[in-house]
Amino acid sequence: MLFDVDGTLVDTTYLHAVTWWEAARQHGLTVVTAEAHRAIGMGSDKLLDAILPPDRDRSGDDAIRTAHAVLYAQYWTRLAPFDGAADLLRACAARGSRVVLASSAAEPEMRALRAALDAEDAIMAATSASEVGQSKPAPDIVRLALDRAGVPADRAVFVGDIGWDVEAAARAGLPCVCVLTGGWSRAELRQAGAAAVYDSVRDLLSGLDTSPLNP
Repeated sequence: MLFDVDGTLVDTTYLHAVTWWEAARQHGLTVVTAEAHRAIGMGSDKLLDAILPPDRDRSGDDAIRTAHAVLYAQYWTRLAPFDGAADLLRACAARGSRVVLASSAAEPEMRALRAALDAEDAIMAATSASEVGQSKPAPDIVRLALDRAGVPADRAVFVGDIGWDVEAAARAGLPCVCVLTGGWSRAELRQAGAAAVYDSVRDLLSGLDTSPLNP
């Protein structure tokens, strides 16, 4: 069982949107926060292309990424998991599933996310941004997580919260179950190809027996 982390298990989506907005502002660029929100889940390379003018001076992109990282790091000790997140991971592990966190977060950020989750006993493995060539919606992270789980795509399910998760999973050959915690609507996720959509992590946990996650 593969899980996205940001916005799926831990409530970070809007923190990222605001800190990208502020990072751009610090470098004299205007970003519409709604557009930043819609790009969350992509890697920073794709995200900046999505939210900043195409004719910008790209030599400043690294400075914007650094500013975002510094701004977002201020929240690390206050990150909060969604209700039921740790219980869901433990329930999946108890049913015999291999739980792998399929995240494109950098390693220091990943440590903060795992600390917030507080479910190390249920987590078999995790990924990080430095280990793949391309970020979502490319399938690299999902394929790496599959390798870590040691299972073929037809025996795995990816759990996410946004359309980029659905696309990455589809390109890796596995279904994606979504929760409505990242700000994408049920209709949007269904249209993107989600196998099932749940209101929340707790809702998914409550319906685990009849969900695609049930082995």
